[in-house]
Amino acid sequence: MLTKILPIGGLVGALLSCSRPPAASLTEKVRYFGNPSSAISSAVVVPAHARYFWSSGITSPVLDTTAADGSREKHGDTKSQSIGILKRLRENLAAQGLTLKEVTYLRVYVAPDKFNNNQIDFKGWFDAYAQFFGTAENPTKPSRSTLGVASLVSADKLIEIELVAVYPN
Repeated sequence: MLTKILPIGGLVGALLSCSRPPAASLTEKVRYFGNPSSAISSAVVVPAHARYFWSSGITSPVLDTTAADGSREKHGDTKSQSIGILKRLRENLAAQGLTLKEVTYLRVYVAPDKFNNNQIDFKGWFDAYAQFFGTAENPTKPSRSTLGVASLVSADKLIEIELVAVYPN
């Protein structure tokens, strides 16, 4: 609640009340902005009263526990690792009463694949992402940064994902 405006050195400073936000702001929802044909939102506006869920970076689970260490079968390619991570994130969200529909931001690190001429497989990540976001089941398209990095903690891990979600009202 704005209570008083004071000029400060040619700038305007506002003293804000420390009371709870006005009732109108408690009904505000997260808003996503961007080109409708884009797979991601270019911006997300979150109401001031919102509660956040932040995950640390998550890497993929082991796909085949019987496969040899360092083999493709053990952890899979970028796409299969991405799918494994997104499923784990979906489970983590569900444990907090959230879904992928409440995701506002993803930060993604993709590393070179030794089984693919040490190339970064951005397409594998994009294809996996498209199975979880911007779909009929989940139309949410969060803001996202995708970074190509030299490596992750393990040479077998090709992707790491951080997630931010906002609890619904």
